[in-house]
Amino acid sequence: MMYVIIALLVLIVILIIVNIRIVPQSQAYVIERLGAFSSVWQVGLHVKIPFLDRIANKMSLKEKVLDFEPQPVITKDNVTMMIDTVVYFQITDPKLYTYGVERPINALENLSATTLRNIIGELELDQTLTSRDVINTKMRSILDEATDPWGIKVNRVEVKNIMPPEAIKEAMEKQMRAERERRESILKAEGEKQSAILVAEGQKQSKILEAEADKEAKILEAQAEKEASIQKALGEAEAIREIQNAKAQGLKLLKEAGIDAAVLKLRSLEAFEAASDGKATKIIIPADLQNMAGLVSTLTEVSKK
Repeated sequence: MMYVIIALLVLIVILIIVNIRIVPQSQAYVIERLGAFSSVWQVGLHVKIPFLDRIANKMSLKEKVLDFEPQPVITKDNVTMMIDTVVYFQITDPKLYTYGVERPINALENLSATTLRNIIGELELDQTLTSRDVINTKMRSILDEATDPWGIKVNRVEVKNIMPPEAIKEAMEKQMRAERERRESILKAEGEKQSAILVAEGQKQSKILEAEADKEAKILEAQAEKEASIQKALGEAEAIREIQNAKAQGLKLLKEAGIDAAVLKLRSLEAFEAASDGKATKIIIPADLQNMAGLVSTLTEVSKK
């Protein structure tokens, strides 16, 4: 009897040890008891009741990345292309994830494909190629709302590749090449225009500077001529003043000597002498020449005394 009790105790200990579970970080276990949902084990040490409890599902609570295969889609302008997407999601409710939908990853992939087709069907080719942010935002919103009953939260959706048909690629390359050539022509024309404008501006500034230089030169020349004329006039005036002063001084001296009339007649005679030096073509003889002769005699006598 003792051996039976010991055997039962050993069996119980073994069963307890076997049913001890340690849940790692960022994981969760869904536990069923007699086939029905019982609880969700989070991180830590847990003991499962033998023969009654079972682990229905083990899952990671980390964010997961699903890279789906390219899906054929048709745009609004009837262009068929291949688009593949990347979905970032996370399990937020292990119970809903386990019992909400059969094969949730497969369901999420199909839902992503249908949502992508619906969104692209509302866009034309050019809009599809330039509206990745719009596509990403719409898909994330729709998928996140649709996967709430499955215990899944869609954090982000990214359009990875957009692959149009070869004919569309060739047309796009030709269009891009034409656009680049057009931009090159525009830039070249703008450069030539700017160059011509700069050359014209340079010539204009050069002519303006030359005109201003000529103007300044003429102004300086006129000022110099004016100064020279003023100095010449001042010199002539000074010379005339000196001559007049000299004449006045001479007349004053002659007047003080008391020979005014005689001096005047002598000056007349000297003028006659200068006129008769052989260079003049006409000689005018004064009427009072005899009086001048008498004056000369008188002056001779005076000089002898």
